[in-house]
Amino acid sequence: MKSAKNVKKDFNFWQVDNRIERINEDKGLIILPSPLAWEKFAWLREWFKEKPKEGYFIWVKKQLDFPLSACVTIASAKVKQSLTNILVIEKNIKAKANVMCHAAKNDLAGTHVAIGKLVLKEGSFLEYNHVHKWGEKDLVNPDYQFVLEKDSRLIYNYQNLFPAKKLNLVNSVIAKKNSSAQISFVVNGDNSEISLNEEIVLKEENAQAVLKLRLVGRKNSQITAKSRVVAKAPVKGHLDCQGLLVDEKSTISLTPELVCENRMAQITHEASIGRISEEELNYLRMRGLTESEAIDLIVSGFLKA
Repeated sequence: MKSAKNVKKDFNFWQVDNRIERINEDKGLIILPSPLAWEKFAWLREWFKEKPKEGYFIWVKKQLDFPLSACVTIASAKVKQSLTNILVIEKNIKAKANVMCHAAKNDLAGTHVAIGKLVLKEGSFLEYNHVHKWGEKDLVNPDYQFVLEKDSRLIYNYQNLFPAKKLNLVNSVIAKKNSSAQISFVVNGDNSEISLNEEIVLKEENAQAVLKLRLVGRKNSQITAKSRVVAKAPVKGHLDCQGLLVDEKSTISLTPELVCENRMAQITHEASIGRISEEELNYLRMRGLTESEAIDLIVSGFLKA
């Protein structure tokens, strides 16, 4: 697991426990602690009625020639974080953001609560790569909302290969006219209790979205995923949920839901839960891999599919 000391120089924003270690602004880019931004910009109070306790505010006002980067670290035992993170991409701006939230050690028993609001103004584009790496005793509760204004485009990749003891992940997307969202969740459950709740509301005409889930249950994991796509106008949406059970004591529950409120809309889904076949294991063992190595290789391929 990457240590806190090694990430300091890499990020525009870096918070350790409850203190900010680094803010690195650039031309056309405003970065502030969320409580300070809430005081400075009155329009933020329309989104958050109460002043945030901690977290970051990032406002991309002009085109950047580098990816944004942010990191939130738990480095001390039993730390509790309560973050409000805000990212605004201005009209016709293209941006990429790499965000990591992690524990510096495996046994810190920290609590990470994060409420996020990400707004893509008209004609903007955002690729948001969100990586979680937690310890086996951590409690993690992220709740993010994406607002896609007219003609905007979102690519959101969430990856959690080092899961917390408990992960309760909530994500919602509101897509307006001609906007599109491509969303991917990759979660490797390992002796974890994981709950995923996603909702995509295709609110206005020609909005489009694809939501893909790849979930692996290992070592007594319990994973539930409830995914909802709502079509309120002539739109297109697709939901792809797949689970892979590696451990007999693990469980995966997938609940896809499609809600169509417009007869011209087209929304579809596919869902499946499977297991690793003996044929696959035997094939790889015959080529010199141990059973553990073969399982890891199969799981890695499934998560990348």
